[in-house]
Amino acid sequence: MAQDSTRRLKIITGADSFGCAVKDALVAHLRSLNIEVEDLGTDKYYSVGEEIGRRVSSAASTTTTETRGLVACGTGVGVSIFANKFPGVYAATCLTAGDAQNTRSINNCNVLAVSGMSTSPESAIEILETWLNTPFKSPCPASDSKPWPTEIDSFLDSSIPEMSNIGPKISNSDNSCSICCLAKTREFTPVEAMPGGSMKILRETPTSAIVRFKAGSVEPAHHHTFGHDLVVLKGSKSVWNLSKGEKFDLGVGDFLFTPAGDVHRVKYYEDTEFFIKWDGHWDLLMDEDIDAANAAIEKET
Repeated sequence: MAQDSTRRLKIITGADSFGCAVKDALVAHLRSLNIEVEDLGTDKYYSVGEEIGRRVSSAASTTTTETRGLVACGTGVGVSIFANKFPGVYAATCLTAGDAQNTRSINNCNVLAVSGMSTSPESAIEILETWLNTPFKSPCPASDSKPWPTEIDSFLDSSIPEMSNIGPKISNSDNSCSICCLAKTREFTPVEAMPGGSMKILRETPTSAIVRFKAGSVEPAHHHTFGHDLVVLKGSKSVWNLSKGEKFDLGVGDFLFTPAGDVHRVKYYEDTEFFIKWDGHWDLLMDEDIDAANAAIEKET
């Protein structure tokens, strides 16, 4: 078997119920070759694909052992999708030995996915043997079994480190979260009845949105047909629930639920963003104008 003699090869494997038989045949073959195998057994296809992807990804920096994955489900597609969620994992579904040779040569595939419904144990063993014995950048059917031209050879040299950098890199120090990232690439529409306010609808009925208000902005008293939850992502604000005679001072991370029909007024002390979700469609029913709101807040404070 062609592999780096300085590195020990370990294969982590698993399957769902549709791929179990072919996986067991491949495990037996690997052990006959004295290759270390960690067999995770049989589980739901997404659980197996995700776990093997996670383990291969976390083992990618090991210098003494080359860790690869072997997954099987009915088609070999679902498990490869879930394995590929993790950085440094290059999973490919192979239905022929030619597929295995191509994906090792071109993609440096480190997780082999096979089909339990379309591949016999004998064909699966041929695919596995080809996958084990094909080095990265070697001649393959895609290159007409000839050495790669210089320009493609150069591209392949840089492809692996470039692939590992695909996707946004979010620093742990910027206090970003998934919801904030949703806001960064979307246009915000001004809320005409609320000077200083803008929003972006993320989902319709039940409605979710990200809302921004500038420091000093005021929401005049209003109500909605549906109740709504909100979480403050940035800044600070006060909310007066006029229907219940309550006041809430909110900062980053605070949550508030306002029941349907409750009249409320809001003051923003800083540039503020919050995530909000209505139980139904979004509407805005005004109960006072901006001058009355400012006068009421000035009297309140």
